[in-house]
Amino acid sequence: MEASGPWAPWLFLALFLVSSFVMIWRLEVLSDRGFKGTVLGTLIMPYCSGLGNLIFAFILGRDGGSGGEVMVNSLVNNITNMTLIIGLPAILWGMNIRAVEQKPDKGKDKPDQQTHQLNRLELLLTLLAVLFFSGAVWAMARKGRLDFNDGLVLVGLFLFWQCFHVFEVLRSNVRENKSLGWTLPLDLALLGIGAYGIYVSTDWLVKWVSHIPSGFISHDHLGWLSGFLMVLPNGMLAIYYGWHKQPATVIASQVGDAHVSIPLCLGVFALFRPLVIPPMFHTGILVLVGATLVPLFFVGVLGRLPRWVGFILVAAFGYFVYSGLIKLG
Repeated sequence: MEASGPWAPWLFLALFLVSSFVMIWRLEVLSDRGFKGTVLGTLIMPYCSGLGNLIFAFILGRDGGSGGEVMVNSLVNNITNMTLIIGLPAILWGMNIRAVEQKPDKGKDKPDQQTHQLNRLELLLTLLAVLFFSGAVWAMARKGRLDFNDGLVLVGLFLFWQCFHVFEVLRSNVRENKSLGWTLPLDLALLGIGAYGIYVSTDWLVKWVSHIPSGFISHDHLGWLSGFLMVLPNGMLAIYYGWHKQPATVIASQVGDAHVSIPLCLGVFALFRPLVIPPMFHTGILVLVGATLVPLFFVGVLGRLPRWVGFILVAAFGYFVYSGLIKLG
């Protein structure tokens, strides 16, 4: 692939997308083994759609790259998830979680309202976690950088959050007398192949962009470009689950991916070297917090995201791109 000349970037981009498809493909299998709804979106999907961000942080930390680019990558990823990727499905299909609660499941005489209400509460909890993690990063970054000790705390916060969901899955499987199935090793192997493809493609694309001195596609915009690239799998997930009328999974998948970037990616880089806070950090955090409060309020109070709220979220994404990429250059 490297020897293909001008086609090499396109081939590695295709490898990144195909590897992401492979990982997302296995989600449908895992979703039938206890990883349903909100837990699927917060425990399994983030490692499939957000693995590129994690590998990006690892590569730059390992190779002595800029911590500012990792911060930009994480903010671009999270804000795009919480604005554009949630807003577009709300505009196209609507996101009425309460209507799903009232719809009877096939083969049942009465709707399983309790299960859907629990999923809704879990969704609100995972949205609150975005505010908590963002606030923790903001508090640690007030000194102008994130050091090794900050990295330990951020990685520890993420691992504790994931342990909470692992025990939730195990408890649910015990209650329903389910097992993870004999094909789990095959699923993990396919996920591993997809992860390796993402690693190889991300490594090559980062080095390729880093050697371009000027222009939009150059090392000056590495954080932005990588953030936009790695949000593509999230967009595919949002379109798929939005089309299949699973609004809770749409939101949970984007929120879960946001947890990978903040705090995990920032923590991983800080374990290698101090991460200096870039100028757009404070604007990005404010936009991220605002974009999180919107679905938190409407899902908690109304049980849905109205279409007009989707337009507001998309407009917030446009403002973030203008203020951080166009205005500041």
